Amino acid sequence: MPYLTVGEENSDAIDVYFEDHGFGRPVVLIHGYPLSGTAWEKQVPVLLDQGYRVITYDRRGFGRSSQPATGYEYDTFAADLNMLMSALDVRDAVLVGHSMGTGEVTRYLSSYGSARVDRAVFVAPLMPYLLKTTDNPDGVDGTLFDGIMQNIKTDRYAYLAMFLTQFYNRGMRGARPVSDELYRANWYVAAGASPIGTLACVTAWLTDFRADLAAIDVPSLIVQGDADQILPYEATGKRFHEKMPGSRLVCLSNAPHGLPWTHADELNHELLTFMK
Repeated sequence: MPYLTVGEENSDAIDVYFEDHGFGRPVVLIHGYPLSGTAWEKQVPVLLDQGYRVITYDRRGFGRSSQPATGYEYDTFAADLNMLMSALDVRDAVLVGHSMGTGEVTRYLSSYGSARVDRAVFVAPLMPYLLKTTDNPDGVDGTLFDGIMQNIKTDRYAYLAMFLTQFYNRGMRGARPVSDELYRANWYVAAGASPIGTLACVTAWLTDFRADLAAIDVPSLIVQGDADQILPYEATGKRFHEKMPGSRLVCLSNAPHGLPWTHADELNHELLTFMK
């Protein structure tokens, strides 16, 4: 299995697991919390069939990557992505992030520029700034995140079950059903992630990306559902689009946070159209 060493922790290497398939223009898919690169199951074969080179990887602490005790913030996440892009000599790439992965796309472009990137896709984004503050009144109240962190500390496994229910809007009117088998498979991936990383990533969600947005100088597509229970559309995708002149916004009716699975056909259509 392919791994890239991105750092060290005491006597151990910090390795990031990745997969690199196909030929042609590269598409780098960056997964959301608390899953892994396997979350792109409904996108990878479609992109390969259309002649793209498809690269997925597991964020440090998740999936098959190492689980260090540090590095769960966006400067490090972006540095890991930069090392992968450089090691694979990726050029003219399309960066596609979902949820937490949109933070990597944003901070990567802000920190390392767009020399290797042709365009960017943000699916259910974190941007521009999730936390409600005096200068960001449209954000989300911080007590919500305090509660999430406490729930993870108290019973991470129970929290993940609740999170995935909201991730797919399970049981909500108008939601597209997902199987119990998918739900269990996602839970096992999430439960196998680093407990330290699972908790620390909540703080990473509150990163202020407003200063990074000016560095996004490539064509950009934003796709989000208006029924997103994890990252409310009004506070994220809609505002992000307003602060990104020239970006394209696609709002999917009744789509949940986990739309790469539930609304795969719609997302794949938008991806392929945008990349052409």
